[in-house]
Amino acid sequence: MPVLTREDLRNQLKRREIAPVYVLFGPETYLRDLAAKTIADFVFTAGELRDFNETEFSLNNTDLGNALAACEQLPMMAARRVVRVTDIRVSATGARENLKEDAENVLTAYLKRPAESSVVIFVADELDKRRRMSKLLLENATAVEFGKFNDNELMAWARVKVRESGAEADEKALHQLVALVGDDVRRLTIEIEKLATAAMPDSHITYDLVEALVPNSRELSNFALTDHLMAGRKSSALQVLRKILADGAEPLMILGLISYNYNRLFLAREMMAEGAERSEVARVMKLRYSDQENFLASARRTDNKKLTRILKRIADTDLAIKTSKGGGGPAGSRMQIEMLVCELAII
Repeated sequence: MPVLTREDLRNQLKRREIAPVYVLFGPETYLRDLAAKTIADFVFTAGELRDFNETEFSLNNTDLGNALAACEQLPMMAARRVVRVTDIRVSATGARENLKEDAENVLTAYLKRPAESSVVIFVADELDKRRRMSKLLLENATAVEFGKFNDNELMAWARVKVRESGAEADEKALHQLVALVGDDVRRLTIEIEKLATAAMPDSHITYDLVEALVPNSRELSNFALTDHLMAGRKSSALQVLRKILADGAEPLMILGLISYNYNRLFLAREMMAEGAERSEVARVMKLRYSDQENFLASARRTDNKKLTRILKRIADTDLAIKTSKGGGGPAGSRMQIEMLVCELAII
């Protein structure tokens, strides 16, 4: 069964075509969760007892068999029941996964003959398409993948949400908002709600208001990575790196950002050695006041020889990724970045 897009699902629901089993997955969790709610909204009609016929089970604390048994129960004063099965994880390595192959028989039996009076929505936090249990779901359920928005989609979403909030914003303010928030639709929505409240009474969201109230999550995550590296906190650096990768950043882009920050530290050290005032260093580095202390402390903690070795190692990693040394494709590039982070944390 082909995997649907968000638009495919929207069109099906508009036609009132409700499937007996769905599997919703992908990195854009806000829209995934919103889709699960929307499917349930379409299942129930006015006057039906939704509270008695909508159930949620988390695979973190329940057995799949228990959840599927609930699907066999007849609805009470409604045409159908809705059963959500959430927190599903089928990982590439098997680590932390909770939908294991020992549940294959019970899942296969249900997928072959789903209850006519129930709609089951599987909500997956992780679904490696190569694994057996993932294939079982994807091939036998209506699967919808929720990929990250690109910048144009984020802008379109922001315009709609600003309008729905009763506020208005010019394009410059919206572009800055998207640039600061990144591709996290959940956070983008929350920030718009916050800005709309702060913009009262005239309800006009300005560029300056965005600058004042919205933290730069992309920049903060990247500097946090560099800061952990400079302090030798390998586990923390790897944790931040994996978050950035999970957010959809390309390894070469991450490498460029690491290189950029270390070059900034190198330049800051040179300026400080020549007696430049803190304010001048901050101006040249374009540092916000709240970021200055951490950045300058990182610059003071190292020396030029160490920075030179680090920049050489970054250049070697750049070459390795571009020539597929140690393995090509996304997996090889990710491995090179992780190796680099481990090494830089102990240099």
